[in-house]
Amino acid sequence: MIGLSALAISAPLSYLAAFWVPALDAILPILPSETVVIALGVATAGSADPRIAVLVLLAAVGAFAGDNLAYLIGRRFGPLAERKFFSGEKGQHRREWALRTLDQFGARLIVVCRFIPGGRTAVTLTCGIVGYDRRRFVLATAFSGAIWASYAYFLGRLGGAAFEGRPWAGFLLALGAALVISALVEAVRRIRNRRVRPRPPATPGQLTTTPCQPAARRYQPAAAPGQPSGDLRHGPAAPLHTAATATAPVPHDDRMKLAASRSRAAGRR
Repeated sequence: MIGLSALAISAPLSYLAAFWVPALDAILPILPSETVVIALGVATAGSADPRIAVLVLLAAVGAFAGDNLAYLIGRRFGPLAERKFFSGEKGQHRREWALRTLDQFGARLIVVCRFIPGGRTAVTLTCGIVGYDRRRFVLATAFSGAIWASYAYFLGRLGGAAFEGRPWAGFLLALGAALVISALVEAVRRIRNRRVRPRPPATPGQLTTTPCQPAARRYQPAAAPGQPSGDLRHGPAAPLHTAATATAPVPHDDRMKLAASRSRAAGRR
């Protein structure tokens, strides 16, 4: 069959496509890297040729090379990459999502982003722009490339085996399954983004809570503009008169002087 037959295990085009399409897909997202790898799986379904391992390895290495190419572009040409790949409102949203999620999940996002539509380019470029740790990035992309290549290729083989003799039917089945999985991953991502909302900043006069301090001591009254907070804006606090100060004992010398003055006053009378 035209198309799939050109991707036979013995065709040089199969090996070129297995490497170059996943590699260039990182900076040219219009290239259908997952579709090509699925088609390779369908075209070689039922074959036990050991060269199948070479195809899967080339797809994984191509994905790894593309991810690291995008990282280097973001690292060396940050402002230019931002204007090229993150222009417009949608581009800014993708970049903000990549920054926020990368800070939250780290290397796990680098592995999962390949299954999110448009996520691979946004995450790998952002990692380069913000200077994400290179060693962690290399390890995460190597792991991600191996998982993705194996998943896409063997998904195609399952589709081809299910419709033996009708490779296009198997191809459509495998491609549909891949689209459903990507849609599920995207749906989970959107649900998580809606649940995780940033907390509003505390306003002046708001009662904050900490587990080890009484609430009455944590309250800071709101100050008027240009005035310090607390009671300092009203001047120094007046001394407190308590029952303890009112009933404090009088020293001995003072009692003697008081008794003498009372006796002199009685003698004058």
